[in-house]
Amino acid sequence: MTRRIISPCVGLCSTTVGDDVCRGCQRHSDEIRDWPTYEFDERDLRLAELDALRVAAAGELLRVVDADMLKTQLDRHRIRHRDDQPPLSQAVELLRVGRDRINDLSRYGLEAVGEGQGLSPAALHAQLVPRLMAVAEARRQAST
Repeated sequence: MTRRIISPCVGLCSTTVGDDVCRGCQRHSDEIRDWPTYEFDERDLRLAELDALRVAAAGELLRVVDADMLKTQLDRHRIRHRDDQPPLSQAVELLRVGRDRINDLSRYGLEAVGEGQGLSPAALHAQLVPRLMAVAEARRQAST
């Protein structure tokens, strides 16, 4: 039985413009280059690391109150996600794609917390991106 190669790529690779860490998927340039050569277990491990950093960064601003509602909305809007992806990591994808079209986070099973309270989805995403980049850069530094 063959297994499909899963990539965290979201089609916004900023490493092509000089970033060491991609703003879209939070992988470092060597990891992006080497991804097709990794064994499935290695890819799974790295996907789990990327999910964990997204959960850590997003958890400061956002919480999932209804994972089923979130998944339903992701499916409805055809936003790419994995079934085994933690809901908060899925929420990062939702904000990346839908931040300018979402009016009410509760309709997506989400609630802003902490510094995220009172922010629009677009403003939440704007707060989230530098946090994601900081934890992704720390991950890159730790791997070198």
